[in-house]
Amino acid sequence: MKKKTSPLSKLYIALIFIFLYAPIAVMILFSFNSTASTYIFSGFSLHWFIEMFSNAAAMQALKNTVVLALCTAIISSIIGLLASVGLFNSKNKLYKRGMMTATNIPMMNPEIVTGIAMMLLFVFAGSLINRSDVLGFWTLLIAHVTFALPYVILNVMPKLRQFDMHIYEAAVDLGCKPYKAFFKVVMPEIITGIITGCVMSFTLSLDDFIISYFTNGPSFQTLPIYIFSMTKKRVKPDMYALSTLMFVVILVLLVLMNFAQNRAERKGKRDDR
Repeated sequence: MKKKTSPLSKLYIALIFIFLYAPIAVMILFSFNSTASTYIFSGFSLHWFIEMFSNAAAMQALKNTVVLALCTAIISSIIGLLASVGLFNSKNKLYKRGMMTATNIPMMNPEIVTGIAMMLLFVFAGSLINRSDVLGFWTLLIAHVTFALPYVILNVMPKLRQFDMHIYEAAVDLGCKPYKAFFKVVMPEIITGIITGCVMSFTLSLDDFIISYFTNGPSFQTLPIYIFSMTKKRVKPDMYALSTLMFVVILVLLVLMNFAQNRAERKGKRDDR
């Protein structure tokens, strides 16, 4: 028998959704505003989307952000996959437990602490090689991979635990080389976890501000830092348009990812039958 949801619970859920999505809805609405007003909607227009593409500094910051996010997602996925397989095959339970605890530290640690610590580390490393301009793309990439890596590991490990390793062992016993057996037998079963971790790494890198603020240099500026620098004066509605475009792209990406996961799960259930 299904339990009925009380009106108070429905109201509570509705308020949560309003507080979460009302600011995004307002931002999307005023990105189509025909004037620069942020509180009076004067009419529908694509003016700010056109203005957005003519803003060279914003487009360069967007390009930097996307390149950084893609590199972070790719590197995090590769290292996370290797780390997950290594931890899964480890026979030392104490070592495995300790490594999983260490993996969770970047997730539990406050971002400002991580950002300051990494900045000090990079500046110290730069002083060893007599470089004062060490902060830039590479320091940002290392910092982003550091906090994105745990999400890949935590998405791949459950898939490895669900996989029946006897199938892999049978493939090896039948003459398949270990690396071929991994890519042909294990990889298709854990690919959804890898994709999920990759997308999470991409989105986390895309909107990170605090860690990026402490580890970036003047030669490489990401979009969140560029927008923050504009708040000292006034954020123009073309930034609303850019944020709306990013929101739609990420939303479509997440929908496609969920669709692929559901399709893989349905296929797995059919194969089990």
